[in-house]
Amino acid sequence: MTEAEQTGRSPRAAGDVEETGGPAAGGGAPLGRRRLGVLITVAVCAYLFDLLSKVAVVAKLEHHDPVELIGSWLQFNVIRNRGAAFGIGEGMTIIFTVIASAVIVVIARIARKLYSLPWAIALGLLLGGALGNLTDRLFRAPGGFEGGVVDFIAVWHWPVFNLADSGIVCGGILIVILSFRGLDPDGSVHRD
Repeated sequence: MTEAEQTGRSPRAAGDVEETGGPAAGGGAPLGRRRLGVLITVAVCAYLFDLLSKVAVVAKLEHHDPVELIGSWLQFNVIRNRGAAFGIGEGMTIIFTVIASAVIVVIARIARKLYSLPWAIALGLLLGGALGNLTDRLFRAPGGFEGGVVDFIAVWHWPVFNLADSGIVCGGILIVILSFRGLDPDGSVHRD
């Protein structure tokens, strides 16, 4: 007796992963390859861009006047943010650290069933950004889950942010668009 017969499932039920690498599409050919490599590549690139930019601005610009790139419209102005976006929740740094850690765990769980290229890119941006800001919270002063995140991009009438924040926002927007279009991380499309 086969495993499928023992569990009462057909061997090619929708959602099963085929030997060739993708989820079965109604018993037909697989939808494609897993996109874990894309997710990891995007996450590593987003993380490294964020980390290197923070190292550079802290070394060259911290404790200096803002550097005007396009007048007052776009400046580099280094601040340490111990809160969330827009400086909200300055006294809750540990909670934001736990939330960032939870996001990383959720992405790791989704990655096991990831066959969609757009989802891989979106989750990679989200993961790289979360890791970038989590690194600051863990290792920047005062340390121990309470470090201040280095923000330095100042756009006129907008709170100061960093490249990790940009990755999180872009990844989040892409996830919303993919969800509205009905594309799931496993590569299937659903219509509501």
